[in-house]
Amino acid sequence: MRFFKKKHPYTKQLTITPPEPDPGRAGVAIVTCVKNEARYIAEWIEFHRAVGVVHFYIYDDGCEDDTIPIAREILGSSALTVVPWKGRLIDTPTQNLLNSQAIAFAHSILNFGGQYARMAFIDVDEFLLPKIGNTLDEALEGAKGFPNISLPWHMFGTSGHKARPAGSLLRNYTVRGANPLSTKKNASNFKCIVDPCAVSEVSIHHFSTGAFGENTSNDRGEVFSRKGRKGPAFYSSDFIQLNHYYSKSEQDLREKIERGPASPASRQRYEDRVLSAVRNIESETVVDTAMIEFLDRREILPA
Repeated sequence: MRFFKKKHPYTKQLTITPPEPDPGRAGVAIVTCVKNEARYIAEWIEFHRAVGVVHFYIYDDGCEDDTIPIAREILGSSALTVVPWKGRLIDTPTQNLLNSQAIAFAHSILNFGGQYARMAFIDVDEFLLPKIGNTLDEALEGAKGFPNISLPWHMFGTSGHKARPAGSLLRNYTVRGANPLSTKKNASNFKCIVDPCAVSEVSIHHFSTGAFGENTSNDRGEVFSRKGRKGPAFYSSDFIQLNHYYSKSEQDLREKIERGPASPASRQRYEDRVLSAVRNIESETVVDTAMIEFLDRREILPA
């Protein structure tokens, strides 16, 4: 594994040698890093299990609550791998802090990726909503054959909730930023679903895949450069929509800020970034009920 040297003291892009595919590899696995997500982890797992995720790789960044016991109770050992992932690393010659999430993603590809047709790299406030069919396998047919799919965030704010509402997260939040490719600061980004056996470079929000380099496709299979995916022509949620429940209620938002950053940003810088993102998300909004319509059709996660 080789680390790219950046101009700033924070390395988050890694080069790897792709794993060899296992005979008969199939299905979609999810990789995530967690710390103290007990309140929402069950719904996240139950939803993604319902849409066909076959295995969950949870990198435990020092959880002190019931996140991991809840995951174990729901999934058991056959569909769950928990990897202890506490701590931060610094590259001695450069003094660059190494991004632990990027390293976790690389670790998961190298050690487990050969088993799966696809791996998705998301957080537990992000949900992969099939817009075609009932499962991610069906929805991924739109980009069949291309190894690197970028999905833009559909950013949900508070939906007017001051206190944390009872019931399903996915049913309580229906108001999101109008433009998933917004140019407003902190209001837009991507997460990726990739063929792990084609990945040559790993980061949090983008991957490179062999001869295709940094080129990526949308969920329709239309291929763009990494820079080109930020343009309006790239946008699609015809097959899969990535819902990012960024702030949740105002109560959740306060607690998010109080927890502070997982990255090396200062607490004040983190607070400024989070509040800026919420303002930008809520400056122009639309009502989006695609998730609720899917849940009702599939009869999963009742209110």
